[in-house]
Amino acid sequence: MPQFILLCSDKPDSLSLRKETRPAHLEYFHSYGNKLILGGPMLDDAGNPKGSMMVIEADDEAAARELSANDPYAKAGLFAEVRIIPFNAVIINPPDGA
Repeated sequence: MPQFILLCSDKPDSLSLRKETRPAHLEYFHSYGNKLILGGPMLDDAGNPKGSMMVIEADDEAAARELSANDPYAKAGLFAEVRIIPFNAVIINPPDGA
């Protein structure tokens, strides 16, 4: 199945909106099951979230865009920009201790 990177940049001064919406965002992506390969926040120099990056499997780019558009973060208006980038994972190393 095709893979895509969802690269989402937060709007400035939106940390409180991110925190408020986080539980719904996590629930949404957990429901996506093993088609969510990897995900997490991108951090600024101080260690605060400044966006999200996820690697997903989807039927095509239109399906990846739909998934992204239905993310509670996107629906809440958190993102200034969302990029959908076709991707192909070739090397996957398990995290330490796995």
